[in-house]
Amino acid sequence: MVKEKPNSTRIYDDEGFRRRASCICVKSEPASEILLVSSSRNLDQWIVPGGGLEPEESTSVAAIREVKEEAGVTGKLDRCLGIFENPERRHRTVVYVLVVTEELPEFDEAKNMGRKRKWFSIEDAWEHLAANKPFQLKYLERLREESNTMSTIIMAGNLSDVNASSNGTSSSAVPHPPT
Repeated sequence: MVKEKPNSTRIYDDEGFRRRASCICVKSEPASEILLVSSSRNLDQWIVPGGGLEPEESTSVAAIREVKEEAGVTGKLDRCLGIFENPERRHRTVVYVLVVTEELPEFDEAKNMGRKRKWFSIEDAWEHLAANKPFQLKYLERLREESNTMSTIIMAGNLSDVNASSNGTSSSAVPHPPT
């Protein structure tokens, strides 16, 4: 379903939820910092960039477009963290991880509305989202869960390499970096 509003078109799914896309922007994986943007309603509050889909637009294209408009960054879309449903606001947001490769010196929403972007440690971002946009904490929770799972997999790989060499067998695997 499509609803026209002045200067925007809103896309809704069959259950009446507004379709949105967003990105957790990181410098590298595993994430130690994420990029937040100031809210359009209050420039002193920090949020995850994202917004509504346009007609015939995929969620991945919308996510890339939104971070370029709101945060002035481009990069490589890494993976989808999931679909997050906000029943109070009637939104369903598909959230991706974007590894930033370029920060544009100027971007639309900085010029038009004074929006800012800033890199935060995961802990500081958590505090800002808890104060300003608590629903978006779910995005960081999922990012942390995936990071913990990857650390476990890497550590398990290191243990199997150690076990193979202690059994007198050789392993040609390149050692994993410490986590």
